[in-house]
Amino acid sequence: MQAPSVGGVMLPRGGGETIRLSRGASLTDFAEKIGANPASLVAVMMNLGEMVTATQSVSDETLQLLGGEMNYTVQIVSPEEEDRELLESFDIEFGENEGGEEMLVARPPVVTVMGHVDHGKTRLLDAIRKTNVVAGEAGGITQHIGAYQVSTDVNDEERKITFIDTPGHEAFTAMRARGAKSTDIAILVVAANDGVMPQTIEALNHAKAADVPIVVAVNKIDVEGADPTKVRGQLTEFGLVAEEYGGDTMFVDISAKQGLNIDKLLEAVVLTADAALDLRANAEQDAQGIAIEAHLDRGRGAVATVLVQRGTLRVGDTMVAGDAYGRVRAMLDDKGQNVEEAGPSTPVLVLGLTNVPGAGDNFLVVDEDRTARQIAEKRAARERNAAFAKRTRRVSLEDLDKVLKAGLVQDLNIIIKGDASGSVEALESSLLQLDVGEEVEIRILHRGVGAVTESDINLATGSDAIVIGFNVRAEGRATQMAEREGVDVRYYSVIYQAIEEIEAALKGMLKPEYEEVELGTAEIREIFRSSKLGNIAGVLIRSGEVKRNTKARLIRDGKVIAEELNIVGLRRFKDDVTEIREGFEGGINLGNFNDIKIDDVIATYEMREKPRG
Repeated sequence: MQAPSVGGVMLPRGGGETIRLSRGASLTDFAEKIGANPASLVAVMMNLGEMVTATQSVSDETLQLLGGEMNYTVQIVSPEEEDRELLESFDIEFGENEGGEEMLVARPPVVTVMGHVDHGKTRLLDAIRKTNVVAGEAGGITQHIGAYQVSTDVNDEERKITFIDTPGHEAFTAMRARGAKSTDIAILVVAANDGVMPQTIEALNHAKAADVPIVVAVNKIDVEGADPTKVRGQLTEFGLVAEEYGGDTMFVDISAKQGLNIDKLLEAVVLTADAALDLRANAEQDAQGIAIEAHLDRGRGAVATVLVQRGTLRVGDTMVAGDAYGRVRAMLDDKGQNVEEAGPSTPVLVLGLTNVPGAGDNFLVVDEDRTARQIAEKRAARERNAAFAKRTRRVSLEDLDKVLKAGLVQDLNIIIKGDASGSVEALESSLLQLDVGEEVEIRILHRGVGAVTESDINLATGSDAIVIGFNVRAEGRATQMAEREGVDVRYYSVIYQAIEEIEAALKGMLKPEYEEVELGTAEIREIFRSSKLGNIAGVLIRSGEVKRNTKARLIRDGKVIAEELNIVGLRRFKDDVTEIREGFEGGINLGNFNDIKIDDVIATYEMREKPRG
């Protein structure tokens, strides 16, 4: 069945068939699927009021709009499914234990510590690891995900536990969610003196969404006003019922500061893992897992913290993590010691990748460097297309005229550079959620890990962008170049300061809004005629005050007779004055306007800029 012709071209019309397209697909990709000419699809989109080129990455909504018009059902393939199909094309299975039951061996539980900001998550990890992490954190807020492995004795048997430390600040929601997905058990830290707070509930929801068992650590029991029983009662409302109340959630009262009951907490984690989970993995297969964090190190290049989930990662293996790949040059454990191999549930720092993977990217070991490069390049292309589609503002024919009018919609262009991919991602996500109205939009032109470079300044120069450095500085001649080109480079170490300043900058870009403020009213009692100045109104100020050089309108019998008048002159007796207050008499000259009568009212006002909320 043929669709009506568009521009003289007959288009194949679907019969409701489903077409699978990836995020950021173009009209050319769509045309290939249905055997049509891409130019004809451009014509269809113009008929629908959308201006799209044939090779431009377009949004999911645009693809579905076009599909509906052509009688096709468009299914946007999820990133996970797309990745699985990509790996299948290389005969690689991700997430499968190769080998069967007899190959599976016990592995340590992976634990995420979650909870509200300042409830003591980092202090708890501090107590567990006997090191000081807090001192190095800006503003006392954890800025990155870290991973550590500890040992504890349970029933006279040494058991290992791997901890993932997720940041507590609200901007790191995405990272916390990802932390929960890569974990077996969540420790929910709740301060006994504070109780359940918004981020406590948010962390709890992430853990439930990831379907992981929860152990509750009731912290700060040594602080005045601590009430562990109240915490148990509050969490009952969210479905966490303590064992002593007949539930199945283990609650442990601790003091991270004093080091109280830390052993009991670790024991509770191991017991929960044994009771609720079957933690086994194949240690013999090629290693697979997740990149927890990554950053660019000046001396060592791209460095990634990875958690091996199955298999064993060895020095010399060829691995691909997200759109990064490389041969493992060296591996370090959480104490900074070199290790030759890492088995299931072991976190290690990996050196040797070509670039910095994203926090949460899957990694896998492949046989050949060429395979790793091909997978990485295809992933990078896919991400690029998806980013272009997201960034493209849809312009319809109706509002094209508006968009072309300069200054109607302003963009604040931003380049983000940070010390770690998780921080950069969290900052980008927070900035894109800022909303100060439809007149101003944020565009993230580029984001990356590492110092601010000359190429960043070049990009900013060509696009009038602000460069944000998060825990990084400019390197080489970038600083001088920024000063020479007038590029605004801002450095931050705490995420919410960056968010507040960018929000203020956005509000500053908005066109000022003005509101009319009434100053005073004057009733005309007499009219004096002057050959030089025209008619002068002898008035009594009824309310407020009348000032010289302000706007006025003339009201007669309750109706406005004249607008946009100016108080040109103001006199008290024989003196020129700048203002006359309520209850006093004076003379008002309205310039060239002479149509005034006794009993008219002159209402004065001024336009003041409204503060943005």
